[in-house]
Amino acid sequence: MIRNILGSLVALAGAASAVLSPFRDWYDGRAGQDYRVRDLFEGITATESGVLVSILLPFLFAALLVIAGVVLRSRIAVALAGLVVLGFTILWMVRQGQAAGSLIVGGDGAGLQVGVVNALAGGVLMLIGALLMRGRGRGAARARREREREPVEPYGAPPADQVDMWPPTQEPGMSTHTSPWPEPEVDPYTGPDPHDSRTRSYPQAPPPGGPGDPRDPVHPPQRPPEG
Repeated sequence: MIRNILGSLVALAGAASAVLSPFRDWYDGRAGQDYRVRDLFEGITATESGVLVSILLPFLFAALLVIAGVVLRSRIAVALAGLVVLGFTILWMVRQGQAAGSLIVGGDGAGLQVGVVNALAGGVLMLIGALLMRGRGRGAARARREREREPVEPYGAPPADQVDMWPPTQEPGMSTHTSPWPEPEVDPYTGPDPHDSRTRSYPQAPPPGGPGDPRDPVHPPQRPPEG
């Protein structure tokens, strides 16, 4: 986190230095905004340039890249912005050396001046800021790996005051934990077994038609004679 903040501040400082450099003198008292972008590819001329078509244009593009890289924590975007600034500055130096025959550094304003220094320093600061930033790729990958290591429970434990729904049959139960198997069902109570002597608390009548049945259809009971 600290490295991202420090790298962002360094990169933003480099972007500010690069954007301000065209408004300062570059060579023989001529400001950087007086050089057209097309002069960097076709050769330096004495033709004056507008601000939006001058060397300021690629520097503004680089500053936007730095802002996007800081917001997105993209080291690639910040490094690309630094390469754009350094590339256009070096290309200008090559074209200016071809036009003047040689490049000189003089303290009386007869050679390279502070505007070029600001542009070069801005590009270098952008590259340093990109190196200081940690980016977001490693942090996101580390968080993803940690989530994959964590055990994933198929069902969470319900609160103690709520009825649990047993998966996968969704049968209600009063359990505080879950189970992948259905809850066993209990047979409904139908009373004591009449054929079990241990559960009989009173004598049972003989079955109809059996021996000892007073309602024997073959030998019905006889009415006693009247006296």
